[in-house]
Amino acid sequence: MVRVIDGLDELDGAIGTHLGWSGWFEVTQERIDAFAELTGDRQWIHVDPERAARGPFGTTIAHGYLVLALVPSLSAQIYTIAGLRMVVNYGAGRVRFPAPTPAGSRVRVGVELVSLTATPRGHQLVERVTVEREGGGKPVCVAETVALLVPRPETSDEETAHD
Repeated sequence: MVRVIDGLDELDGAIGTHLGWSGWFEVTQERIDAFAELTGDRQWIHVDPERAARGPFGTTIAHGYLVLALVPSLSAQIYTIAGLRMVVNYGAGRVRFPAPTPAGSRVRVGVELVSLTATPRGHQLVERVTVEREGGGKPVCVAETVALLVPRPETSDEETAHD
């Protein structure tokens, strides 16, 4: 069940807490291949199962940036913030890929709220996200993500938009 945080005040009060985990998501070879085509990153370790079987991981692995790209949709399974006009991806810091994500793995995202800072354009929210692989000993991705939260004007009927 998705937790609904009722506005920026409640969000500020939740800073420092871990909000939970998403559901599991399978990273299929088809998704890896599609990401390779989209980005032009067709390195054999990702897209050549025959050659990858003889490689260091015994199979193909997902691109690290594919795993990172799953964070927004999986995080949306954990929580949402009411009263916002939009949430815009503002960047990421300290991104690491401590372990590979073999094709066919199931991953999930955990979110910890780190900080909320008022800016002239809205509020910047920093989250520490951890992507873990089912049965894996180490996370497959850890990152600090930064989002710009733009409050809904008092008189607006606009829907919340997520980037």
